Amino acid sequence: MAADSTRPRPRSGAEIREAFLAFYEQRGHRRMASASLVPDDPTVLLTIAGMLPFKPVFLGQAAPPAPRATSSQKCIRTNDIENVGRTARHHTFFEMLGNFSFGDYFKEEAIAWAWELTTEVFGLDPAHLVVSVFREDDEAAAIWRDAVGVDPKRIIRMDEADNFWASGPTGPCGPCSEIYYDFHPERGDDGIDLEDDSRFIEFYNLVFMQYNRDAAGTLTPLARRSIDTGMGLERMAQILQQVPNNYETDLIYPLVQAAAALAGVDYRALDARAQTSLKVIGDHSRAITQLIADGVTASNLGRGYVLRRLLRRVVRHGRLLGIDRPFLAVMGEAAIELMAAAHPQLPERREVILAELVREEARFLDTLERGEKLLAEVLAARPERISGDAAFELYDTYGFPLELTAEIAEEHGLTVDLDGFEAAMERQRQRAKAAAVSIDLTLQGAIEQVAGALEPTDFRGYEALDQVACVLALVVNGEPATAAAAGDAVQIVLDSTPFYGESGGQVGDRGVLLAGKGGAGVGGGLIVAIEAVSRNRSVFVHSGRIERGRLAVGDVVQARVDRSCRRRAQAHHTATHLLQAALKQVVDDGISQAGSLVDFDRLRFDFHCPRALTPDELEQIEDLVNGWIAEAHPLEVAEMALERARAAGAVAMFGEKYGEVVRVVDVPGVSMELCGGTHVANTAEIGLFRIVAETGVAAGIRRIEAVAGPALLPYLRERDRVVRELADRFKAQPGEILERVALQGEELRATLKELAAARGALAAAKASALAERAEALGSHRLLVERLDGVDGAGLQEAAQRLQQQLGEGAAVVLGGLPDTAELGKVILVAAFGPAVVASGAKAGAFIGGIAKLCGGGGGGRPQLAQAGGRDGAALDGALAEARRLLTAQLGGG
Repeated sequence: MAADSTRPRPRSGAEIREAFLAFYEQRGHRRMASASLVPDDPTVLLTIAGMLPFKPVFLGQAAPPAPRATSSQKCIRTNDIENVGRTARHHTFFEMLGNFSFGDYFKEEAIAWAWELTTEVFGLDPAHLVVSVFREDDEAAAIWRDAVGVDPKRIIRMDEADNFWASGPTGPCGPCSEIYYDFHPERGDDGIDLEDDSRFIEFYNLVFMQYNRDAAGTLTPLARRSIDTGMGLERMAQILQQVPNNYETDLIYPLVQAAAALAGVDYRALDARAQTSLKVIGDHSRAITQLIADGVTASNLGRGYVLRRLLRRVVRHGRLLGIDRPFLAVMGEAAIELMAAAHPQLPERREVILAELVREEARFLDTLERGEKLLAEVLAARPERISGDAAFELYDTYGFPLELTAEIAEEHGLTVDLDGFEAAMERQRQRAKAAAVSIDLTLQGAIEQVAGALEPTDFRGYEALDQVACVLALVVNGEPATAAAAGDAVQIVLDSTPFYGESGGQVGDRGVLLAGKGGAGVGGGLIVAIEAVSRNRSVFVHSGRIERGRLAVGDVVQARVDRSCRRRAQAHHTATHLLQAALKQVVDDGISQAGSLVDFDRLRFDFHCPRALTPDELEQIEDLVNGWIAEAHPLEVAEMALERARAAGAVAMFGEKYGEVVRVVDVPGVSMELCGGTHVANTAEIGLFRIVAETGVAAGIRRIEAVAGPALLPYLRERDRVVRELADRFKAQPGEILERVALQGEELRATLKELAAARGALAAAKASALAERAEALGSHRLLVERLDGVDGAGLQEAAQRLQQQLGEGAAVVLGGLPDTAELGKVILVAAFGPAVVASGAKAGAFIGGIAKLCGGGGGGRPQLAQAGGRDGAALDGALAEARRLLTAQLGGG
């Protein structure tokens, strides 16, 4: 079947996307909108594949939207983040075009349509196509050969690792078949190696979901076979646009150009390293705008950490290119404009996206300053070299490029343990890959299998904290079991429980299960420490460890909640309700909740508000809450119809799903909310309430953290201890501490300023007599001298002054020992005028090569660079080599 040369070939990314979706829509597939990057699936952090939104359908847990579906699904993957920009096809954000059959058509149609789309719609020459099949899938091979007409030499059979898709150890699975584009068919069909990335690119994967795999590994044919396919939009764009990599397609290249313009460089004229930085900025700019648009905010946990890491990589690579000003918002605007037509939520969320970018970039720049201080502390310890772990912490936590750490270290005559850094980096890669497991369509783990077979747990913890219960199910060290012994980590399901299971922002209870002596039933003095309680499909799961005795399914135990922990949680939960009521009264009656945490030692309340609260407002809120506590309001708890509760003015909790009958917690005259949590009986039981922080967590969302009830005393004791220690250190009364700190800060700044001035004066004095030693080389002037007793900053200033004094054609190289008593520390500086740079000499590359002669390295900008070394005895020889090389290069000028 030949390509139709008369049909217009889709070329742009938008045309490719629309052609794919329209093709399958014409063949009875329902066109589905892309799902969010934040999946409705607790087992997966981000949407990582086109089939993920259909996972419940493939599991049989949900009805399919239609027998056939097609979509362009936005995805995020970060398990190979270090390859982004380095290879032609690695990305964090990408779009997966897919067509799906839920028990409808199967291999014959899927293969035929894939070939028709590829050759007739996209117009790819069959001579450039190769297909792979699973080694045992004779059926697929026969369809490709006999029905489609692919040359058998271009049908490659591959092993299970490459061409058999499995959802997990058990569950739906099946062979797959892939279509590859061959950039060099002239190399022939003998010995085709599809692993050769320089020749082949896989762009369409067809998964034939036809088996179910049981725990023994046995494959059983599925009654309803399905199709799951994926075509990489960026890869097809590379093929059709005939560019060398995905980054130079119209889907990403405009962002690469935008970054290049900010850096004042030409992408085509750069070396591979600088091009990589531009590609990273282009790729990550798409990812961060899409993540923020889907509601992700930067943080140090979960998907928030993914966003923060991507944001900081953009800033880091911008700095490597010389972008020394905030620029994330500019890249965000460019990404929104580029992707708006396909993703209309981006312009709709423009203000939120840009505000988050500006805020997080400012926070990161501040973090960079803290990183510089940390590095200064490391250097102050005078190590023999910077450890790999320290360099990696600077890189991963503070965003320091390794090159920057090395440059600063070399100013002090030190090197960085590169092997140690790579080892730390590899450990992180392994952690990332371990976290980025394949999508598992099986029930996620043993406890889910157990919970799925049980009725909802009878929760009795509103009325009692101590009761008899029967063990219905047991998971030991991650595996279903009938019994467990001392030392085992266990998950236990009881027929009824007084333990509150984590829900609605409130953490689960802690406590113990007892049996035998001191408890109910038999068991030889059983003690199980319960550390957490969660809910799985309304089944309460008690997680902990057996400290003594033996436990078996069917045992009767005494379930006893830790009353102290419960009282703390109750105080914080009721205080949260009072806090929301106070916010509505003091700030805005329209304030609504955006999230909460009710823990044993604190509470956290997130709410929608466009501005920070003033100190006066926070004080008013505190006073209101403490006033309601002092008034000793009794709480009234009742169950009623949902509509009746709403009509009465009850406020719904964020993220909760409600049935027809709801639980209403009412503090008469103050607050009424729908809530399944545990509470005090009277507000007086809370005791006292204290706000400890008010911060912004995302655009339009503020956070209040507070402490109440029994947890307040440890908080106040800790603050009092800190104040006493500061008072002792500064020899001052508590009220005088701030004044003493401010005074010492002023004295330190003045001292540092004087020190910097003295160093500058010393460098200037030593350098003033050097200018007359410069030698003329045609239109250039060369000065290479040794200058001991000057630190890196002073040597750099001296070189700059001399270059400016000698003119635009001057090349100045200075080297010295900052401390002549320490021959192991060498500093080298190069300052090249514009005419020298124009001749092809670059200060960074040049001085880095000279530093190697002293056992070091380094680099910097073309005009000014600094390096360091460890061998002071080699300094004179290195300077002589610098003079020889520059004389040879500039002598003809």
